[in-house]
Formats: sequence, C-alpha cells, structure tokens
Amino acid sequence: MAMFVHLTPAANAARIRKSGIRAASRGPDGDRGLFCFPVLPSYTLTHQWLRELARHGGPRGLVAVHLRLPDDEPVTVGHYSNRPERSHTLTTASEAVRRVAALEDPRGWEVFVPRAATRAEIHRVHTVRQVTGWRYFPGSNGTAPCTCYGCRVRGEYGSQRLRRRRPHPLDGPAPAPSVLLGRIAEAGTLGDAAQLCATLHWFGFRRRGPIDQLAHLADHPDADVRVALVEAVARWRTPGVDELLTRLSEDPDEDVREAVDFTDRLNPA
Repeated sequence: MAMFVHLTPAANAARIRKSGIRAASRGPDGDRGLFCFPVLPSYTLTHQWLRELARHGGPRGLVAVHLRLPDDEPVTVGHYSNRPERSHTLTTASEAVRRVAALEDPRGWEVFVPRAATRAEIHRVHTVRQVTGWRYFPGSNGTAPCTCYGCRVRGEYGSQRLRRRRPHPLDGPAPAPSVLLGRIAEAGTLGDAAQLCATLHWFGFRRRGPIDQLAHLADHPDADVRVALVEAVARWRTPGVDELLTRLSEDPDEDVREAVDFTDRLNPA
C-alpha cells in the first residue's frame, strides 16, 4: 500500500474521519478527484504545500490526512506548473511514490487521484506545524512578491500593507479620490485624453465613486476617454451608473457601444 498525505482545512476533519475525502478538486485533465503528496522521510517535503494552501484555507488552519492507496491505483503525477499543458503522467500509486522520492528537488510536485477516498483508506488525521513549506512558488524566499492584480490575493493578511510598500505602476493601490478628481479638474472637459484615461483607470478599482463629477466626460470628443469612463464606472454600485451607461450605449462610436455591451455581459441583470 502506498501512503500519501492530503492537506485540508481543519473544519473538514470530522467529516473526513466519518466518510472519507470528497472528490472536490479538478485534476490536470478536468476530472474530479483529490490532490495529495507521497509521505517522504522529510517532514518538510511531505507537508511542503501547507503554507501555500493555507493562504486560502480556513481560520483554524490546515490538517494532514494520511491515506493508504493500493499500489496499482491509477493516479497522475507531475509538477503543478505543468497543469496547463496537461503534461502530468498517468501511472500507479507505488510508481508515483518512487518517482517523487527519486527527485533531487520534489518541491511543487503533486499526485492526483481521480476519485474520492473512502473512510477505510484514511490512515489518520493530525495537526501539522502551520509554518511548514513554501508560499507562492518553490524557492520564492528572498524574491520580492508581485503586487499586480493577477498575483495578489484580495483580503489576504498583510496584502494592503504590502501594496502600499510596493505599489504596482498599473494595479495600485490607487490614489485617493480627491487626488484623482484634482487631476480630472486640471485636465478640464476637453483636456489631455491620455491623462484623463490614466485617471479613469484608477477609478475603475473602486466599488463606488463620484458619478456626478465624472458624467460630463461622456461628452468628451475623444472616444478613448468615453471608453475609459465606461470601464471605470461599470462595476460601481453608485446611483446614476445605469443611467450613464444607458446614455453611452447610444454613443456614435462603435468602441464605446461595445464597451457598454461587454459590461452588460459581465453584470447580467
């Protein structure tokens, strides 16, 4: 029997002891199952995924679930960075353990079992040290974290302080609304289009905004400014947004109308 460890929020521990592990994850090929990792002599390598998974875990931390699988159980094994290319290898559980144990650096590798784990296959459930493993990617220690919109995790502990310390040139944090309105006023109604678009870009990061102080830009002669206005206010929950978008949906420029149509698809009624 091959031994693997599956990391899961502590809130799931009681259910797993009672009925096993659900097939709640999507594998490299899109099938449902569960991710796990071979139990190796090294405690740190065995639980290497803990800190990364804990970024999205529960408030009570994660627990380790040891499960035994038949040696000939079909699984896939590979490095997590190969998921988009579907390059995980189909093999057996015992062979997956052998391959991972033979690697010089097994960090970032994973095993996917394309089914649920039964209660009888659960060997034990136990707590683990919550500071074990890597975050973001193996070897990230010493590398400055990226604060772009795609990399950051909304609501993550310390994320706001990190963004203020290392602001991203395109993804913020955004200047205060008073500063942005000052830039709009400096540019004027017929002002520099590039400056207005750059300012409206920052307004797009907000959930609400001064719609009454931006509505005049719907008459700007440059279509790029009107498109930027649509993109800035489309997700706002401020009264008056729907009326402004309805007005811009009849804009003579096709790009502006398409921008409004795209926001309607993103925010269906």
